[in-house]
Amino acid sequence: MEKREELISILPFLPVVLQSSSLLWPSQVVEGLKALSRGPEHSEVDSGEVLFLAISDLRDSLCLSESLAVSAAEGYALFFDELMSRVESRKWFSEVLPSLAALLLRLPSLLDIHYQNADNLLGGVKTGLRIIGPQEAGIVFLSQELIGALITCSFFCLFPITNRDAEDLPDINFNHLFASIYTNYSESQEHKIKCIIHYFERISSCMPTGCVSFERKLLSGKHVPFSVSYPDTEFWSKSAIPLCHFEVSHSGLIEDQLCESLEVDFANKYIGGGALRRGCVQEEIRFVINPELIAGMLFLPCMADNEAIEIFGAERFSNYTGYASSFHFVGDYVDEKPVDFMGRQKTRIVAIDALCSPGMRQYRPECLLRETNKAFCGFFDQSKQHLYQETFQVEAFCGDKNAQEFESHSGKAGSVQMDRPLSSPEGLNDGASIAELINKSHIELSRQSKDPQDDIGIVTGNWGCGAFGGDPELKSIIQWLAASQFVMQSLVYTCLRRRIKTPFEAHWFKAFRPFILYCTFGEETLRNMEQVTQWILLHEWTIGDLWNMLSEYSSQRLKRKTNTGFFTWLLPS
Repeated sequence: MEKREELISILPFLPVVLQSSSLLWPSQVVEGLKALSRGPEHSEVDSGEVLFLAISDLRDSLCLSESLAVSAAEGYALFFDELMSRVESRKWFSEVLPSLAALLLRLPSLLDIHYQNADNLLGGVKTGLRIIGPQEAGIVFLSQELIGALITCSFFCLFPITNRDAEDLPDINFNHLFASIYTNYSESQEHKIKCIIHYFERISSCMPTGCVSFERKLLSGKHVPFSVSYPDTEFWSKSAIPLCHFEVSHSGLIEDQLCESLEVDFANKYIGGGALRRGCVQEEIRFVINPELIAGMLFLPCMADNEAIEIFGAERFSNYTGYASSFHFVGDYVDEKPVDFMGRQKTRIVAIDALCSPGMRQYRPECLLRETNKAFCGFFDQSKQHLYQETFQVEAFCGDKNAQEFESHSGKAGSVQMDRPLSSPEGLNDGASIAELINKSHIELSRQSKDPQDDIGIVTGNWGCGAFGGDPELKSIIQWLAASQFVMQSLVYTCLRRRIKTPFEAHWFKAFRPFILYCTFGEETLRNMEQVTQWILLHEWTIGDLWNMLSEYSSQRLKRKTNTGFFTWLLPS
C-alpha cells in the first residue's frame, strides 16, 4: 500500500503502525487480541477488573505512555462486575468481547481496503480517512464495519492522545466515560454506557454493511468564485426572498422522523461535546443512541464560526426515555430508514454550535449575524455545490444579457439577493420576479404533496437554549431565516440553471429542503409559536423583513427599552 496524503495526516492519531507500506498491529498486540478473540478460557478475561488489565497490556504494547483518567480502572470494574447482571456479563465476556477483539485484528486490513476504494466513490474527490482541518471543506466515507473497529479502539483506549489538543481534536478514548461513573455515579451516565454496550452487542451479532459520510462544510470568508460566501448583515437585511413554511411540534423529537430530513445536532464546537465524559443533553444523547457519530470525533477538529459538520448515514441502535439526569436506555431500536445508492441510511445529522452563555450579547448585531450564518452553513448542502458553479458560468446561459443581468444581481459570489424582477431566462414567465416564482413553486409543491411528512426538510428545536443559555424565541427565528435563504436560493439556482418552463416541478424541488419542523420540547416561551409564524407567513414577509424586525427588537433589548420576548413584542395583542 502506497503512502497516501490522507493516511499520513491521520496516522499519528491511529493505534496501528505503517511498515513497508503496510498497516499492521505490533506483534504483541496481535497476540493479545488473538487471546481475547478465543474467549475467557484462553485470555482469562472474565471481569471488568481483568478487562482493564488487558487494556493496559495492549496500551503498553503500543508504547502509549499517556496516563488514562484517574479511576478509569475502577469504572470498568464497577460497570461490568456490579452494574451489569451476571447473565449479561457472562454473555459479554464469552461472546461480545471476543467478537470485538476479532474485529480489531481486522482493523489494518479494513483500513487498507478503505484507502484502496476511497478515490472511486465520488469521481476523484478525496473521501479517505484523514484530518479535515480548520477552514477545509471535505468529506470522509467510512464503512460501518470500519467505524465499528474504530469505536472498539475507543473502548480499549488505544488511540494515542499526544498532539490531539494541538490539533483541536476532542477526546476519543472511553477512559473518562468509565471513570466518571466511579468518581461521581449517576444513573444517566450508567445508561449512556449501556447504549454503547448495546451497540457493541448488535454489531457483534450482525455487522452492518453500509457506510457513513462525515462532511466538514464552510462558508468562505472571502468572495471566492463558485463558492458560497459568508453573508454580511446587509445581505440578510436586503434579502427579498420569501420565508419558507414553518411547522411546530410541541411533543415530537428530532430523531424520531421516519422520512429523510436534515436533523439538527445542538453541538459543542468540539463535535460530540461531553458524550465521552459526563454530558447528557441533546448532542450527547444523540451520540450514544447513534454511536457511529463518535467516529467523527477522531478526525474532525473543533468548528469555527463559519463551519458546520454534516453526518449522513449514522444508524440508530437504542431506544431511550428522559433527558439529562433522567436519561435511561430502554432497549433495542431497529432503524428502518431506507438507504441511498451508496449504502448510507437516509439520516442526515448536522452539527452546528451556538454561542455559549451569550447573555445580553446575543442581541448584538455581530452575534445575530454569527448565529444566522452558522445555521445557514449547517443547512447549506455542499453536495450541490455544482449547482452554484454552473449558475455562475455565464456561458451556460448562452452568454446573453439575461445571464449578465443575473450576475449583476448576484452581488457576492454564491450569495444572491433577488430584490427586483430579472429579465427572465428562456422558459420563465416574462416580468415575474424571482421571489414570485419561488412563492408559486412552494405553493404548488404544497398542493402536490400527498403526505406532509414527505416535505419535511429541516427538523430542529431549541438550538443553543438549554445548557448554552440562548433565547429560544431568538434562536427559532434565526434558524427560520437561515433555512429560508438556503431553500429558496437553491430553487432559484435550479430554475435558472435548468431554464425550465414551470418552476414548480416537485420531483426536483424535493432535492432541497422545503421547510422547518420545529420541536419545542414543551418550552413555555414558545407556546404561541404557531400563532406568530402563521401571522408572519400570512403577511408574506421576506427574509429581509423578518431580519430587520429581529434586529430592531434586539436593539431595543440592548438599550433596555423592552424586556419582553420577541413573540410578545411582535404581537402584543
